[in-house]
Amino acid sequence: MTGYPQLALSAQLCLPLYAAARAVTRRYGEVLSDLGLTYPQYLTMLALWDADAPLTVGEIGERLRLDSGTLTPVLKRLESAGHVARRRDSADERRVLVEVTPEGARLREQVADVPERAWEGTALTAADARQLRGLLDRLLDGLDASA
Repeated sequence: MTGYPQLALSAQLCLPLYAAARAVTRRYGEVLSDLGLTYPQYLTMLALWDADAPLTVGEIGERLRLDSGTLTPVLKRLESAGHVARRRDSADERRVLVEVTPEGARLREQVADVPERAWEGTALTAADARQLRGLLDRLLDGLDASA
């Protein structure tokens, strides 16, 4: 395509980002299926474990970049599995707090090797992965700032 080098497929960042995101999500899904978790459930539990305190549905959504409509069914399934408990905030009945149950706390140990297993065979070193994470965070911050 003469005259439009910016339109060459090899010049596009969006394609490898999209393909890598799909492949990584698929890889995590394969590893997590053995544990009876979906990828969104895993991310939700990570957010709750990181907080080490109950979070509102909105706070979880902010951390995971998900809206409450997407998050609600995930939370329902996690609650049905006994990993989380939801309750109304006594200070503000409009807010729903989500907390890790003892069963959910035990799950943390069971998934401890998931990141390592999911990244096996990716050809990225630990340093590569840290650098990639930093670049992706910077990309997301820039996109958020320009939105």
